[in-house]
Amino acid sequence: MNIDSKNLKINNHILSKDFKIKKSGKYSINVKKIFNDTIAGIEKKKDTLHLFSKKFRLNLNLKKLKKYKKFKTIVLIGMGGSILGAKAIYSYLEHKINKKFIFIDNLDEKKLMELKKLKFKKVLFILISKSGNTLETITNINLIFKPKFDFKNTIIITENKNNILNNFSKLKKIPLIEHKNYIGGRYSVLSEVGMLPAFLMGLNINQFRKNILTHVSGKNKNKMIANISSLCQVYSSKKINSIIFLNYDSKLNDFIYWSQQLISESLGKKGKGILPVLSFGPKDHHSLLQLFLDGPKDKLFYIFSGKGLEKNYIKNNFFKKSLNFLNNKSLDNIIQAQKDSLTDVFKRKKISFKEIISKNPGAETLGELFSYFIIETIIIGKCLKINPFNQPAVDEVKKTTKKLLS
Repeated sequence: MNIDSKNLKINNHILSKDFKIKKSGKYSINVKKIFNDTIAGIEKKKDTLHLFSKKFRLNLNLKKLKKYKKFKTIVLIGMGGSILGAKAIYSYLEHKINKKFIFIDNLDEKKLMELKKLKFKKVLFILISKSGNTLETITNINLIFKPKFDFKNTIIITENKNNILNNFSKLKKIPLIEHKNYIGGRYSVLSEVGMLPAFLMGLNINQFRKNILTHVSGKNKNKMIANISSLCQVYSSKKINSIIFLNYDSKLNDFIYWSQQLISESLGKKGKGILPVLSFGPKDHHSLLQLFLDGPKDKLFYIFSGKGLEKNYIKNNFFKKSLNFLNNKSLDNIIQAQKDSLTDVFKRKKISFKEIISKNPGAETLGELFSYFIIETIIIGKCLKINPFNQPAVDEVKKTTKKLLS
């Protein structure tokens, strides 16, 4: 079933007959009940899904934060869910933003060297860690700042509890914005973690929340239940090893990296899960497409596309008659034709895929995308009988790393 809204169109071409599992077997799941119970819980208790409640409030005093809008360069330091959402917002809406945002989201010597070229007094720094103890974030802070730096142009986002960053904010008198303890890092983009950077980008943060429940109500509700049901069958069948995010809209690359973490950390547990991988269209037509079309049928494709920001037309066709079909074609026309050709071949070869089309490159669209993927992932996790909110294996690696460094 296809989902259609003002800003998004999601076409489901998953061939359920290829993944159908008998109800008497492992797939004895009432997806509709799980869906309804999950959505009903949005207003009942404060957990991750409370993000979508009308009662949800940001811990942001926008009047006090206005003074930080004077900064033209803003550096975010964080890892994973603390930074991927803001990075996705910046990449998708950069055409509306007149500031430079730099994201320090790894232990990367090259990026640290580039930072040293900045005049720190003219830069706003935002340090983000839900736990307040993230090793890489703490390491970068120690490497970036000199001992006598006064941290006047710095904001910290972390939980309001006894942790390294919270204690550091008190010691250096750095403004602290509380990271709600009931919202996991990878789900936090619509909370202070994503909305403070969006506010400082000059965006209207209310737009991100305008249509965040459009896919779980009205005419789209049953369609989303059907889509989730088909995905639960894909996961349960164990016939698919990879989800290939084939992206024809480069503005969405960082959104897909955000989705990659969301899906991997939430659903990769107890021997279950599917590896999400970003592939670039149409570039990868010339490298990976042969494998996609004629290799093993162990992949599910998510095909992303959207409108370009400018109408770039071919007005000077240097190759005349040999390629006259390019005359007066726009870049969008050519990309669309390549994408449509691929989906046509997929249908003929009976290859399962989902198509996600963004109609308007704005905050509303991105808010819908975030909410759609968050809700879909949580419900799939519940259907698979795994906890979509924890990450036990990652915690094990963190503990071992600290032991080795001690």
